[in-house]
Amino acid sequence: MQTMLEHSDGPGQPVGRLKVLIFVVAYEAEAHLEEVLARIPPRVFELDTEILVIDDSSRDRTFEVGLRSASRSAQRVTILYNRENQGYGGNQKLGYAYALRHNFDFVVLLHGDGQYAPECIPDLLQPLIDGRADAVLGSRMLPRGKALKGGMPLYKFLGNQILTRTQNFLLESGLSEFHSGFRAYRVASLGRLPFQYNSNVFHFDTEIIIQLMLAGCRIQEVPIPTYYGKEICRVNGVRYALDVVLATLASRFHRLGVLYDRKFDIEGPSNLHYGLKLGYRSSHTLALEAVRAGTCVLDIGCGPGRFARELAKKSCHVVGVDKFPPAEADAFENYRVWHEEEPWDLDLRNFEYVLLLDVIEHLKDPERFLDNLRHAARSLGGKPRFIVTTGNVAFGILRLQLLFGNFNYGKRGILDLTHTRLYTFRTFRLLFEQCGFRVESIAGVPAPFPEALGLNRLSRFLVWLNNALIRVARGLFSYQILMVVTPTPTVDVLLDDSIAGSREKAAALRR
Repeated sequence: MQTMLEHSDGPGQPVGRLKVLIFVVAYEAEAHLEEVLARIPPRVFELDTEILVIDDSSRDRTFEVGLRSASRSAQRVTILYNRENQGYGGNQKLGYAYALRHNFDFVVLLHGDGQYAPECIPDLLQPLIDGRADAVLGSRMLPRGKALKGGMPLYKFLGNQILTRTQNFLLESGLSEFHSGFRAYRVASLGRLPFQYNSNVFHFDTEIIIQLMLAGCRIQEVPIPTYYGKEICRVNGVRYALDVVLATLASRFHRLGVLYDRKFDIEGPSNLHYGLKLGYRSSHTLALEAVRAGTCVLDIGCGPGRFARELAKKSCHVVGVDKFPPAEADAFENYRVWHEEEPWDLDLRNFEYVLLLDVIEHLKDPERFLDNLRHAARSLGGKPRFIVTTGNVAFGILRLQLLFGNFNYGKRGILDLTHTRLYTFRTFRLLFEQCGFRVESIAGVPAPFPEALGLNRLSRFLVWLNNALIRVARGLFSYQILMVVTPTPTVDVLLDDSIAGSREKAAALRR
C-alpha cells in the first residue's frame, strides 16, 4: 500500500504529491470552528493540503474566528464569505467548484460545528489514495449498533435506518448510511457530475450519492464515531425525509424513462442500447415468438447483438444493420454499418423477416425510409414479413402526466430524448398503410415492470394485470405497439410483372 504522501496514475507512472482540499462548511460555528481546525491531524499535511472554510453568511463571528485561526496556523488556510446565504447544499457547490478550479486530487467535506471527528480524515482519504474508491462516506452505522452506543438518539437512529433502507431498495444499493455529512471525493469524479443542479438544502448529500451511483463511481464506506454535542440542529427532520424520498424516487423514475430530471442525466458505464426484455410478455418476447425457426432475418437497428443471439438459438440466419458496428459481431452471419442519410441498397428478397424493433421513432424521415424498404423488397407475394414496434404515446401514465402539465423527455422509454416521432395505434398503422404496407396484425404490449422491479412474482403479476387491461382498452393501457406488416408491390414491380406476364401469355398462344 502506498503512503498517504504518494500516488501514481497507474503502473509505470511517476509518483507525485497529492493535492488535497479540506473543505469546511460553516454557518454560525464560532463556538466550534477553531477547535475543529486544530484537530485536523498533522499527518494530513504531509500531502499538498489546503484548508478552505466558507462561511455561509453567518450572523455571528464565524468569519472572524476563521480569519484568526488562519493567521495563527502554519498551514495554508483560505477563508471565504458568502454575501448571501447559499444553504447547506449551495455552500457545497462552491467548495467543489473551488476544488475543480484549482485542480485538487481529493476534497474532504468537514462540518465546522464539530459534529464529525477531523481525526478520521486520513481514514476517508486512504481508499482514494489507494485507488480503491471515487467517493468515501463516513458511516456512523459501522459496525452495527455503534451509533446507539455512541449516543445517537433512538428516534434519529430509526429515522436514519428507515430512510437508508428505503433508498437502498429504490436504488438497488447496499449502503449502511446515506445521511452522514462527513465524506471525501475524488475531484475528477465530481467533475463528471452536474452537482450544480442539485438542491441548495440538506438533501444535496443524497442527490450527490445518487449521481455518483448513476455515473458508475466506486463508493466505499468507513466507520466514523457518533457524536452529539451542543451544536444546533438546523434540519427539519420531516421535511428532510420527504425531500430525500422524493429525490430518490425522481432518480428512479428518471432511470425508467417516466420522468426527466437534468441533475440525474449522467452518462454512466451502461450501454446506451436497451437491455433485452425476455421472460415475460414484452416486445422482445413477442417478436422472438413471431420469427419462425431456421429463417433468414434482417435486424435493422440491431444494437450490440443481444437479440441476434436469441434468434441464433432458433437456428435463424441473422444479418444486422446499425449505425455503429455491433459489440457482439459474432452474433451475426453478417452486418453492415448504415446511416439514415445514406441510400438504401440492400436487397430484401433473401429474407423472410425484417425486424424494426423500436427504430421508426428515431428516424428523421420514416416515410422515405419505409418507401425505400418497400422498393428493396420488390414483393409480389407478401415477403418479407416486417415485425415493427414503437412506444404508445397515448399510454395511460403519459395521459395522467399531461393532466398535470408534465410532458418530459428522458433518456429512455416512450419519451426518449432521441425520438423524433411519437405514435398512437391509429397513427402507427396509418404510417405503414400510407407507405404501401398491409397490416396483418397489431397488438398492445404491457409496460416492462420487471425492468423496474426485477423478474419476480410482483412484476409478473403487474404484467399479467396490464395485459388484461389491454384487452379492455388497448389504446389506454398499452405501453408499446407491435405490428406485423407485409409490403405491397410497387407500381414498378407490378409493371415489370405485367410485362413478364404478357410475354408468357404471348408465348403460350404461339404454342
